[in-house]
Amino acid sequence: MTDVEIVEVGPRDGFQGIGPFIPTDTKLAFLDRLVGAGLRRIEIGSFVSASALPQMRDTPEILTACARWPGLRPQVLVPSERRGREAAAAGARDLAYVLSVSETHNRNNVRRSPAESADEYARLLAALPPETFVRLNLATAFDCPFEGRIGEAQVLALLDRLVPMKPEAEICLCDTTGRADPAQVASLFAAARARFPQAGTWAFHAHDTYGLGLANVHAAYQQGVRVIDASFAGLGGCPFAPGATGNVATEDVVWLFERMGVTTGIDLSALIPVARDGAAIPGGLPGGRVREALSANPDACAAARLT
Repeated sequence: MTDVEIVEVGPRDGFQGIGPFIPTDTKLAFLDRLVGAGLRRIEIGSFVSASALPQMRDTPEILTACARWPGLRPQVLVPSERRGREAAAAGARDLAYVLSVSETHNRNNVRRSPAESADEYARLLAALPPETFVRLNLATAFDCPFEGRIGEAQVLALLDRLVPMKPEAEICLCDTTGRADPAQVASLFAAARARFPQAGTWAFHAHDTYGLGLANVHAAYQQGVRVIDASFAGLGGCPFAPGATGNVATEDVVWLFERMGVTTGIDLSALIPVARDGAAIPGGLPGGRVREALSANPDACAAARLT
């Protein structure tokens, strides 16, 4: 057991916005190295329109190939009932269903209102095999690229509708634009956890557009959140959220927690070379700081653990 679980989202969120198609074999090679570094839940892709996100067109093939790593939990993102059914039929057992709190962003992203997406979530839950693990991703839970700052009342009202559908589901609040601040993150998680004590696990998905990604992760941790999304090399950025840059870097999150004496189960010395190669992918926009710092001082990996 570890103190926190880091969900690696690079193969989905990190790759989806890259224009040149990354060969499937290259993606699988990265997956192999990420598993080797100790990551156990990895978002390997999404079931979406190939015309909208061509980088994700090989997700079914990658999902099938994940059988070669027995300890891996391959998670896939789905934005609709139809795509969720497709993912389940393809053998996915870990689904992340995404909808946006923001009306404008949800319509831009999936061409429907948040209320309509909530109805689809209910239908999907009824259709899934009972052993399916379901995570609920609330995009733009803090800020929308079109509507600006999202009020807590708006998030809680949507959760009022969603949580009773599957109270034990993991709920991830997402800072899609990277414009959240630590006070906002702490306040929303405190309010949500107090209002929905019956809910299962809470998770946080951070972007680092304005350099507050790690501070926001720490704020979420202080509110009891123990599942954190991150992307190796800080790759990422929502194609439907103008101005948003990459996710908080996995290696930065590992460094933060290990310095705090919080175990992650991830071998930083094995992760850094993967992040270094990820940062070199043509078309990617890498972020993060620890990768460069440790590349300049490779003997410092051991200094991450203080306990």
